[in-house]
Amino acid sequence: MEKDEMKKTQEMKTDLNLLLECLKYQMDNPSSQKEALVTIYSVCQQNSDASIYFREIGGLMFVKNLAKSSIHSMVKEAALFTLGAIAECNVYCQQTLCTSEFFEDIIWFLSKYESNINLKRMSVYVMLVLVSNNRTGQTLVRETGCVGILLQFFRTALSMSEMDLSNETIYQSYQLWSSVCSALCACVNNPQNDVNQKICSSVFQHANKWLQSCMKPEIIRPICSFICLTVANNTHVQEYFISIGGLAILSEVLIKLEHDSHGDLPSAKLAVVVTKTLDACIADNPAVGVVLAKYHIVSKLLTLLLHESLDSGEKFSIILTLGHCTEACEENQLHLFKNNGLPLMIQVLTESQNEELNKAATFVLHNCRKITEKLSLNLEEFSSDMDQAQELKELKVKEKNIEDFWKKAKEILHRIKKLENKEDEEKVKRRELFGDSLPRSLNIPNTSKYSRGDNIVRGTNAERNGPKKQRQPHSCEPDAAERCEAFAGNEPQEPAGSDRENPVSTCYKECGPSTMSVPSTATTPRSHSLYKGATRGKRALFLPASEQACKCPAPVVRNRKHQSPVADPLVLCSDIISKEASNFQRNDSYHKTLNFRCSGCIEVGKSLNSRNFSRLLHSCPFQCDRHKVILEAEDRYKSDLRKSLIFNKKILLTPHKKRRFDNESCAHEERTDFQNHFQQK
Repeated sequence: MEKDEMKKTQEMKTDLNLLLECLKYQMDNPSSQKEALVTIYSVCQQNSDASIYFREIGGLMFVKNLAKSSIHSMVKEAALFTLGAIAECNVYCQQTLCTSEFFEDIIWFLSKYESNINLKRMSVYVMLVLVSNNRTGQTLVRETGCVGILLQFFRTALSMSEMDLSNETIYQSYQLWSSVCSALCACVNNPQNDVNQKICSSVFQHANKWLQSCMKPEIIRPICSFICLTVANNTHVQEYFISIGGLAILSEVLIKLEHDSHGDLPSAKLAVVVTKTLDACIADNPAVGVVLAKYHIVSKLLTLLLHESLDSGEKFSIILTLGHCTEACEENQLHLFKNNGLPLMIQVLTESQNEELNKAATFVLHNCRKITEKLSLNLEEFSSDMDQAQELKELKVKEKNIEDFWKKAKEILHRIKKLENKEDEEKVKRRELFGDSLPRSLNIPNTSKYSRGDNIVRGTNAERNGPKKQRQPHSCEPDAAERCEAFAGNEPQEPAGSDRENPVSTCYKECGPSTMSVPSTATTPRSHSLYKGATRGKRALFLPASEQACKCPAPVVRNRKHQSPVADPLVLCSDIISKEASNFQRNDSYHKTLNFRCSGCIEVGKSLNSRNFSRLLHSCPFQCDRHKVILEAEDRYKSDLRKSLIFNKKILLTPHKKRRFDNESCAHEERTDFQNHFQQK
């Protein structure tokens, strides 16, 4: 085995020596030189040690000089091609050729007018080999100005208006342009060269024009590769590319390709290339992912990921792009969530055995963790907002119902005032009617019962009034008799048959119709203080039976302006209504009682009066608390009015008890508060 290897090595060395001699002695025969150069390339490709040996015997430098000195174009092309192939196979040969003098020779080949497209293409190829994975070559290509020549070829080597690649001339120009794109990619990356990236970014606008004007894979692939490597890991270049609209143009190209990929496999493959370029543009600047959100790129990538023809590497590129899109953009995260991206990522984790693919899917899920939590909180807040909205709606209904109750209460108060005014007018008429026929003096027997009651009242008033001088009873003057009679007409009666039997009725039964008792009281004022004053000023009667005259103490009238009739049951009704209205405000479940409405509640809006309203309430099988109180008050008032009329006809005057005055005073106070409250409303 070793002998065979040694034999092969020896044969290789012999061949290279002979080929080098052929190149030296066939200077006038360009065809022989071309064949010798091609053979040298073939030998070096088959044996890695051949390149080293060819460099050691000086063959590499001879071919370099031949490419520069030969007058034959085919020899120049073959020599450059051989140099590039040997440098590509062996790094030592690459370092040997990587000099500023040789880059200047390449510039001369590219800028020489007589150079044909193939010679220029071979020159670009040698430059590509020398700068690939070689930082020294990247520096020399910039310092010697070769990168400027390459950028010029990128702009002018191919015409946008002529893209018929079936034409041989156009196709050769395209090959040169494609080689220039590859050389530029080698100048900016692997290793990354920030300075060269910044220089090459000057042709981004021209690249964008290509993307907008041509959707052919032969154009999109080289441009996307150039953009991807130029912006990679360089935030400043990425921002510049985005600022000139490059990211938006790439998004539009991706949308078109994704639309065509449903029935076209090459479009799907090309869409993956554009996806990689998008990823390179946002990888180091996730905040710019919001630009992609405008075009709904996340949904397009999810659709592309479902393409069955894609391999694991292409799916990895798509998922990684999704990760960078959702890394710092909540809008993209929301798009992923809405388009069922999370279940798809989970499916990739469970089904794929590719470690890199699983890492990319985990990256996406990690990015969407916060938005998932936020969405769950938003759902709770939304449900809470719905509850608050429902409560607000119910509150508005309550407020509206309360307003309705206030309106109804005001209507009731207005009717009560009308009834009071009507009652006052009737009392005035009765006083005028019975005042003229009232006798000047009345035969009133003196009973021990009234004496005892008067002593009790006088004792109580004496304790309250202290050292004040008590009034003495005197003869009943005509105007005093009228006041007594008016008071008797206004006083509601106690129920018959009870312990509190009307003393006047008892007296009437004992003494007959010719004699009766006349109590002495002050007319009842509206103010609470006047009520108390009237109560303190009330005096009992001490009339001897022999006098048979009406001896009545003068009524205590402190202020005529505030004097009013005695409070009747309708006043008490207004007090109860005030309490009912306050209960409506305090009760949170009052709207539940709205379903139990009596006829009075339903017919409030219609034309009602004091006659048909009472009849309507009596005919209703169910009365609400409010109208029930009104009905009872009206019944008591009518009953007392009938009794008062009967006593007026018989000229009966009923004495008051102090407790009755206190009750009427409280009722008047509450009615006054109720009226003031409505006036403030």
